[in-house]
Amino acid sequence: MQIAIMGVAGRMGRSIAEVISDKNPDFLSGGSVVSGADEIGKTIGSLIGRENVNALITDQTQALFAKSDVVIDFTSPDALESHCQFAKNTNTALVVGTTGLLDEHMNMLRSTAESVPVVYAPNMSLGVNVLLSLVEKTASILGEEFDIEIFEAHHKHKKDAPSGTAIALGHSAAKGRDIENFTPNYNDRIGERESGDIGFSVMRGGDIVGEHSVFFAGRGERIELAHKATDRKIFARGAVHAALWVKDKTAGLYSMYDVLGL
Repeated sequence: MQIAIMGVAGRMGRSIAEVISDKNPDFLSGGSVVSGADEIGKTIGSLIGRENVNALITDQTQALFAKSDVVIDFTSPDALESHCQFAKNTNTALVVGTTGLLDEHMNMLRSTAESVPVVYAPNMSLGVNVLLSLVEKTASILGEEFDIEIFEAHHKHKKDAPSGTAIALGHSAAKGRDIENFTPNYNDRIGERESGDIGFSVMRGGDIVGEHSVFFAGRGERIELAHKATDRKIFARGAVHAALWVKDKTAGLYSMYDVLGL
């Protein structure tokens, strides 16, 4: 088993490297950084303080894909096109946890999944994916007399809002209510709330790792389903879990629902 990490010098990249090295340092095939980065040629172990991790850091991304069974990518939407192309060129499975993807990026993933197995989730946390399942089930039981509000909070440096996870929760709620072609409405705070609307609220501040709550508010009662992350490694653990799962799968676009058997 050989796993490569895109953007290995970043916070998520380092967390993923630590999780993989805890399982087996020999699973690491290497990590990528941008051209000219100081880390090129160093070992991943030098980044995470583990002398037994000898996999190298490189800017030769396609070559790294070619020597790997699975590549984990949490970098940026701008890098996705080249990473998808490398995955197809080298027949390498891909695990993508990048947030802020647009329709064009999702089309790239679907196209790539015609050739190789791809796992995509805006949140790789095992707990969050259980929450997604619970939200869909709850929405399918409760009628439109229960308003749905999705609240999310993250650290002040997060660039996209609402978070990819919040949007995914909205889609889960819509699926539970059999709403086709759901389009989130982020501008529903003026005037009275429309019946059946799925609303979004966002907070940015401090060093909040990630909090998501889904409220089902009816007359005289309210249900709240929530997940609070306190350790960024939960996302890394989920990504590594997905990488180990997807290695021998056939081509296709998979979600964490598939990985967890939900």
